[in-house]
Order: sequence, then C-alpha cells, then structure tokens
Amino acid sequence: MTFPDPFDDPPWAMQLAVQVEKAAPPVHGAVCEAAAMAVVRLLTDPRSTEPEGEWHARVRRWESGRIRKVARRARGVRWREAQELPGVTVDHDGARVRAFVPGPVDEVPPQLAKLQVAGLDLVREESKPPPEPPYAALALNPGVTMSTGKSAAQSGHAAQLLLRQGSRRDVAAWLAAGARVHLADDVPWRECVRQATAVVRDGGFTEVPPGTMTAIAWLVTGRR
Repeated sequence: MTFPDPFDDPPWAMQLAVQVEKAAPPVHGAVCEAAAMAVVRLLTDPRSTEPEGEWHARVRRWESGRIRKVARRARGVRWREAQELPGVTVDHDGARVRAFVPGPVDEVPPQLAKLQVAGLDLVREESKPPPEPPYAALALNPGVTMSTGKSAAQSGHAAQLLLRQGSRRDVAAWLAAGARVHLADDVPWRECVRQATAVVRDGGFTEVPPGTMTAIAWLVTGRR
C-alpha cells in the first residue's frame, strides 16, 4: 500500500541498493545491519561532513527535511553499474548494501531508477550474538509487518537518528570502533522503547500508515 506524500518541493531521498544474487542471497537481518552501517558511514564520510566536501551540500539539504530512504535490489550488471554513482558500500555478514548521496526523488539516476523497489523480502534468521561494545542496537517493531526493503530503510533511519541524537562521547566511541550495528530481534519491545535514544515514526510513504513507530536504536557502551 502506498500513501500520499504530503510534502512536494520535490522531496529528497537517500537511495539504498541491496545486492541480491540468485545463487547466494543475503538474509534479512544482515541486510538491515549493513544498511544502517552504510548510512552512518556516508554521513560521517569527510565528503559529507566537511563544508568543502563534494557531498556536503546535498547531505545538508536532505537532512534539513524528511530523511526519506528508498531501498532497491540489484544483481549482476545492475549492481556493478550502481557502483559508479557516488556513495558508500558496506559488506557485512554476507550482505552488501550501498548508500548513495541523497537527491530529489524525481531525478533518480538511470542506474538506480531501473532497480526494483517493491518485493524485497529475504529469509529471516534468528538474531546472532551482538559484537563487543561499543555498538548500536537496533530493534524493529514486532507488531508491524514490513518487507526486508522497508526494514532496511527503517534501520537506516534509526542509525541516522542515533548518530545525531546520541551523546557526543558515546557516538564518538561507536564511530571509532567501526560504527558496528546489531539488529536485536529478541528484546522486550516496550521496555526497549522506554530506553531508546532514537525512535523512528514512519512518514507513511509505503507499507505502513503515517506515524507508525517502526524502529528504535540505542548505544551499548559496555560501561557500568
């Protein structure tokens, strides 16, 4: 189901491409984690953070409004073509996701426009043990049904909000350790919502109604 976009000027979005080869597709959780890490690495890349960086103006323009993200799937030559566009690719636990520099949704480059948006749903496995702290813990709302593509976009939102809203000390330690992310699918949702640093309420463009709480995130520092 698609809901109308209440903002037209036109809206901007960050495109995400997920490599899904027929012979060895990634699993749902790894894709969500890789998407979150790709978003964070693009936003903390000097090309985004430095005022003279080549991505700085576009990232700043996008973050000044809705932080919309669109996840697409790619394979074979389509994936290789997409690598020609500015962005950051993350290889993680069998998943590969590339985050691209944001732009207007009505000016998506041909290499991305031809990639399929809907229908990305991958095998869901049990959550793996988390890495050593510090890392970002993400959780998706167990009461909301979302495809892998939608979940990956929401994971990216959660990680981005955590990057911007977490304490400077904890965020700095997280980034220094590689900006690792763990998708926790076996946590008490209501309790985690109360302690979460970042809470994502969806804009309602696809799959869920506007205002739906889709994802949360917090930093695990290892400090007592």
